[in-house]
Amino acid sequence: MDIKHYFAAACLAVLFSSCAVIRQGEVGVKRKVGKLQPTVYQPGAVTFNPFTSTVIKVSTQTDNIEVNLDLPSKEGLTIKSQISILYHVKPEMVPNILQNIGTDYERTVILAVFRSAASDVTARFMAKEMHTSQRSVIEAEIKEVMQKQLQHRGFEVEAVLLKSIVLPAGLSTAIQQRMEAEQQAQQMEFILQRERQEAERKIIEAQGLRDAQKIISEGLNEFFIKWKSLEVFKELSQSPNTKVIITDGKTPLLIDPSSGQVNKK
Repeated sequence: MDIKHYFAAACLAVLFSSCAVIRQGEVGVKRKVGKLQPTVYQPGAVTFNPFTSTVIKVSTQTDNIEVNLDLPSKEGLTIKSQISILYHVKPEMVPNILQNIGTDYERTVILAVFRSAASDVTARFMAKEMHTSQRSVIEAEIKEVMQKQLQHRGFEVEAVLLKSIVLPAGLSTAIQQRMEAEQQAQQMEFILQRERQEAERKIIEAQGLRDAQKIISEGLNEFFIKWKSLEVFKELSQSPNTKVIITDGKTPLLIDPSSGQVNKK
């Protein structure tokens, strides 16, 4: 191979090595003669002089950091926890991040701010609150503290998630017993409420029967009885059977001819 072929091969090598491909979910920044350029390159091909420049690629996708951390509580206990931090880099702030923090920003800034924020927030809550009612509140407050400190540096904190909280053995048992007692109390209250409703139903039913009997008894006056007696006389008179009716005008007496018995109506 002559010198022309060597020269052509070298040119091709330089040509291919002077092109960088930035993928989806990342941006690029050129460093030229050791100095970072302010231009942020979006996904695509970026050409550069390999003898004087390089292209630094930075992910702008959501990153998840999982941290195992001992957190302090308000009563001075140490709570073991596993926490996830979801964040992403702001594309327009990448040159500033590389200039002032560098590429190891996760360890240098994100985790340092998180540890401080988490300790400050949990120290204001009781241990049992981390395990139950205030969990979401603690997550939101840690995120808010981190966001205030990181957003001007080029980071967006999306969420802080308390994935697991391990309480001291004695406290965990006490909380469990308390929760069981509360559940039993709620169940007993439900039973009592049901019995009270049943008692009220029976009282209303008894009152209804009493009122019905009162109405019936008030309606059975002398006039009503005489009127019903007349109705009975009328029905007996229309009957085809032979009957002897003896009455004083108040209550009918029937004599059954076949048996000779007297039936009072």
